[in-house]
Amino acid sequence: QVQLVESGGGLVQAGGSLRLSCAGSGGTFSNYAMGWFRQAPGKEREFVAGISLNGASTYYTASVKGRFTIARDNAKNTVYLQMKNLKPEDTAVYYCAAVSRDSGTYSPFASRRNTAQAYDDWGQGTQVTVSS
Repeated sequence: QVQLVESGGGLVQAGGSLRLSCAGSGGTFSNYAMGWFRQAPGKEREFVAGISLNGASTYYTASVKGRFTIARDNAKNTVYLQMKNLKPEDTAVYYCAAVSRDSGTYSPFASRRNTAQAYDDWGQGTQVTVSS
């Protein structure tokens, strides 16, 4: 398994930008497909973005497409979520998630890695608050 620590959250005005980082340790980072999820108070945890083992493929939920970008730097054991044109409805705790290619949970198809059940390891979350 891998340990994940998110950082970069904070308070930002609508229309602003933030970049979240997720640092991994305890595993071979390039063996993990990665994802970002978010959870607002009283709501289910929602898939935001996913990225394949080598970063060749990315996938986004419709509400963030064109505004958010997921990227990874395997040499730095880090995955990023660049968020632009933030909206109040983006306010949530953002979680980094990982699944190893060697895990029985893993699917090589990005379309099947858009749910929380598709990942094994989770960070503690970082708060993003967007004011209007």
